[in-house]
Amino acid sequence: MKTAKPSPDAARHGAAHDHHAQGHDSAHDHEHADHGHVHATGPVSGSSLEAALAMAENYCRERGEKLTPIRRKVLELLLASGRATKAYSLLDEMRQIHPGSAPPTVYRALDFLLSAGLIHRIESINAFAVCHDLTQCQHGILVVCQQCGNVTELHEPKLRQALVAQIEAAGYRLAGDGIELKGLCAECQTAQAEAASASAEATAHS
Repeated sequence: MKTAKPSPDAARHGAAHDHHAQGHDSAHDHEHADHGHVHATGPVSGSSLEAALAMAENYCRERGEKLTPIRRKVLELLLASGRATKAYSLLDEMRQIHPGSAPPTVYRALDFLLSAGLIHRIESINAFAVCHDLTQCQHGILVVCQQCGNVTELHEPKLRQALVAQIEAAGYRLAGDGIELKGLCAECQTAQAEAASASAEATAHS
């Protein structure tokens, strides 16, 4: 199991804690909590972004790996996005910065970030999102907005265990650690309702 570190949420609030003992306690608390909690995505910027990147860089160094400039930039783009982003969108953004960027370069960077546990592959929309806890991912249940790519991670250990037990009892084995639920986030629900209301009003006056 990888060494746990402070989460991006802590970085967003400017918390710079020692990432050894405290990170381990945090991971232990997550795993043994009687009740879960929710982590929603959100864009990271400024000093919080730099803190998150520095955290990821130190984490990779401790693993004996290197967060190369390309890998770092792809992670930065995902942190700044704050939601699930498709590979071709990341490639377009990379080309604005490095015109010569090729698809294999971005895909290799994504593969590395996935293997390091810094990001999630969102299968339902074929996109990628930064792990809510970055270097101390607990593999919660992901709720993915199918419209805008917003991702919320539910840390409900007992619920997850019960769900996995039911899946195994049915004779299946999960192909990975991720469990995704498809949905429509509150913002998209509101936008959808407003669009429907506007359409109904336009029809009534036509």
